[in-house]
Amino acid sequence: MQAALTLGPIAYHWPAERKRDFYARIADEAPLETVYLGEVICSKRAPFFERDMPDIIERLERAGKTVVLSSLAEVMLPRERQATRALCEMEGAEIEINNAAGLHARAGAPHRIGPFLNAYNEATIAWLAQNGATHVCLPHELPRPSLAHAAAAADEIAVETEFQVFGRAPLAVSARCYHARAHGRHKDNCQFVCEDDPDGMPLLTADRTPFLRVNGIQTQSESYICLVGEMAELVAMGIRHLRLMPQSVDMVAVAETFRACLDGKIDSEEALAQLSETCAQTRFSNGFFHRVAGHRMVAGSMPVS
Repeated sequence: MQAALTLGPIAYHWPAERKRDFYARIADEAPLETVYLGEVICSKRAPFFERDMPDIIERLERAGKTVVLSSLAEVMLPRERQATRALCEMEGAEIEINNAAGLHARAGAPHRIGPFLNAYNEATIAWLAQNGATHVCLPHELPRPSLAHAAAAADEIAVETEFQVFGRAPLAVSARCYHARAHGRHKDNCQFVCEDDPDGMPLLTADRTPFLRVNGIQTQSESYICLVGEMAELVAMGIRHLRLMPQSVDMVAVAETFRACLDGKIDSEEALAQLSETCAQTRFSNGFFHRVAGHRMVAGSMPVS
């Protein structure tokens, strides 16, 4: 079975016009099999793009993409519970659940498990499958041995697996909005200041070194995960869906590079060189996979940064 490239949901508060243009290019030009859509970080952002969703879905599907609707990663308020329930009760749609609040509403119906629900081991994957999960996106911080065990266990019960191979690592979500707090605002009166940082707000150490990124209530890595050199091993484990996360770079070019490497048209060294040019302003990391600090970049068996 050929490995499929997928595109995760946009994590940032991009203007609606930018999202429309982005997905138009993805539909027409990107060699992707599946596109995840939906607001996963902040429910206050969702109304800005809701009216465009039907047209975007239609255009992506017309271009041959499978569209999956993603739920919120954090559900705290009654309106968030209602929105999650409404999404998970939709018939005829592929749904990715990112919070346990959606499991009851979708119980028994086929669904996917997103990266914000921690499927760290075989027992969890088996339990999720009993509840209707057919597809699990494994947590980004799992190292090579754990991924192999999880993928093998999922394969035994006919559950497909997915793993992030590009983009900032989604490290945590919080009940507080540090993005708003950093600008002297409250979460309920944030004035959508996160829109000013379309690739996340840099968080610096005391010596002014970029360390993390803040995206509303979410904390992300500063570096982009880049597992272009590890894709063959991931596929050999049985992980057939490889996720790219949207960033403020040319994502069509990113997808083309990953696809060319998967198809054997270029080797991983050339692919990494192309990606380094496309993402010239951002470091890469693959440390979690290699069982070292996540922010490290490992070449072969030696950390290089």
